[in-house]
Amino acid sequence: MFNKKKSAGIEQTKLATLIAHDVQITGDLQFSDGLRMDGHVRGNVSGTPGAQTLLVLSERGSIEGNVHGYDVVVNGRIVGDLIADHFVELQGNAHVTGNIYYQQLRMDCGASVDGKLTKRETAQAVQAPALLVSLNEFVDDERRERG
Repeated sequence: MFNKKKSAGIEQTKLATLIAHDVQITGDLQFSDGLRMDGHVRGNVSGTPGAQTLLVLSERGSIEGNVHGYDVVVNGRIVGDLIADHFVELQGNAHVTGNIYYQQLRMDCGASVDGKLTKRETAQAVQAPALLVSLNEFVDDERRERG
């Protein structure tokens, strides 16, 4: 009788890994299941391709690099592009300097984005690993065109 829409929000709830606030990582980081990050990463952060991963970046955490995950909750700072296969939540202290590609988005008052917000279709979400690989090349080409 009534069509129920699939509820918006996070599908993965297990946070299997914690990176504490006093940890600094230089290099790319790949995770499975869920990751809560209070520390700092200088490199790309990505969930296992094809898995329903959850990244929670706390108010104390920061990432300097591109981010890719299934569900992503941001309350810290990201300098780089953010790609979510499903859901992005930008909480009140979130600061993203880069483009955000999402399927579903929630943005709280106080969050800021210095970049483009691009809604992706479901078919595009499947192609996310290839998009992440070519993203740096695309950004470099755009910068060259601008001079």
